Amino acid sequence: MQVVLTKDVKGTGKANTVITVKDGYALNYLIARKLAIPATGATLKQAELRQKQVAAKGELDAKLIGERLVALAEEKIEFVKKANELNHLYDGVDAKEIAEKAGLPEDSIRIERPFKELGTFDVPVSFGEQFGKLTIVISAE
Repeated sequence: MQVVLTKDVKGTGKANTVITVKDGYALNYLIARKLAIPATGATLKQAELRQKQVAAKGELDAKLIGERLVALAEEKIEFVKKANELNHLYDGVDAKEIAEKAGLPEDSIRIERPFKELGTFDVPVSFGEQFGKLTIVISAE
């Protein structure tokens, strides 16, 4: 059975793609959970239109993020947090906080774990085929 995915489904496909799956999987799982709709002429056209829109938005986002990365390479982002006498933070600085202050998507920040100490750190950033880094400074209150 052919269906059009309405959301990303891990191991199956991305949103707005047309896939062929077994009838039971389509009816009992994908369609029942509103993860897909049956592929008809109208839904195929809508899916194709949505794919074009997503691709255009992705290109625009990539361009804007590239410009933002160039601007961030020259400046430092500062965080002021509470720390103990050993310079360890009570609350770490994670990818979400860095992304908010930098104006980037959270999934573009590539850190393994939150920063828990005072200091200056280089944070790798990647979005699609664009790579860069930004510098953060964590100081005590």
